[in-house]
Amino acid sequence: MRRGEIPTLAFSALHNGGSGCISPAHPLPHSKGFAEGAITEQGPRTGRLQGPLDIAYNIALPSLMRPLSTLLIGYQEIPSSAEQSLLHRTMEAVRREVERRDCYSGTVMLHSLCGGTGSGMGSRLCEEIRDAYPAGYILSVTAAPHETGDSPLQHYNSLLCLAWMQRFCDGILLFQNDEVMKRAASFVENKTLTASGLHPSISLTSMNTYIASCLAGLFCPVYTLRTRSSVSVGLEPWELIRCLCPMSTMKFLHTSLVCSRGTASWDKVTSSLVQTIPRADPHGRLHHSLSVLAVARNSQDYPFLLSRDSVLMKLRQAYRCVPWHPSAIQCWTDPQNILDPSCHSHSLTVCANHSSAADLMSGVLSKARAMYDAGAYLHWYRGYGCEDDHFQMSFDTLTSTVEEYRGLGVP
Repeated sequence: MRRGEIPTLAFSALHNGGSGCISPAHPLPHSKGFAEGAITEQGPRTGRLQGPLDIAYNIALPSLMRPLSTLLIGYQEIPSSAEQSLLHRTMEAVRREVERRDCYSGTVMLHSLCGGTGSGMGSRLCEEIRDAYPAGYILSVTAAPHETGDSPLQHYNSLLCLAWMQRFCDGILLFQNDEVMKRAASFVENKTLTASGLHPSISLTSMNTYIASCLAGLFCPVYTLRTRSSVSVGLEPWELIRCLCPMSTMKFLHTSLVCSRGTASWDKVTSSLVQTIPRADPHGRLHHSLSVLAVARNSQDYPFLLSRDSVLMKLRQAYRCVPWHPSAIQCWTDPQNILDPSCHSHSLTVCANHSSAADLMSGVLSKARAMYDAGAYLHWYRGYGCEDDHFQMSFDTLTSTVEEYRGLGVP
């Protein structure tokens, strides 16, 4: 590691027990049996890879599949010789990696909301890391399942996992499968045509590529955060938390990305991006943003600097930033577009603490409540020690978070 470099520890807690790392130069392959599409299955192995983060550490998780994957199967220790020390071995791997570094700043976790391991082990690891390293940041990159259904227990798992993330994480980058599929369609549409001239179908690989590109756009070094000696020390994930999560009650982040080739102006690129922003909830209430971060990358830095004020004004209006925040919108720039190194390419990645997260949580709350009141599948959770108090705490946590986001637009 270079002198002065601040490392980032990143690992994935997977639904199916694989291990993976997101890298912009190596799009994530198809993940068998993993509906979230944000993590890849590469088989049981441990190692370090170069990716958008300074250090990516893969921790192999043995498969925890059962007839129905519940969060508690992943959260609790399983009394078998193969899985008995799973949590201990994982935390030991984290400890060894942390102690090898000159400075530990935080952890980036990649996991799902739907499966037993992603939601259960992801929640438990988040809790354990917070207890072991209370001064370090925890940034969760979370993939939400399709609304139409990936698992009979996805609403329970999502309810409990979201409540745990709200309690223990400093920030949650939330990717919803339905929205990612739409964004991936336009992302691939601009880059690829089949031999017949038609656009290719959207696969998990395409969704992985889009999510990986979003993370690379946010986490790869930017010129704005370099030191006076032009050294990048890997502050991007932690500065993102500082910029976007000023309040502990609202931590859910929405990300949009637009890439363009040619001589398109930054105003045109911005106009394309704002069209992807969720405007209102199903009841017609307009969405608002607590804070917004725009990351602009292109082959020449000066054209963006000339358009900076107009771009930020357009983003402020489109995201409906709250008027009382003195730094509601901020901007990072870099003269190299790592997402597309070709000449005359632009990429604009915008991450916002946006009230659209309340739409997902409201849907989870209503569906989980209906199942809970009917007593459906509760025996799968009570068998692993999850009582009514845990469910009620999770209902209260998400309800409070939804109310906080709904209040952003209130004068």
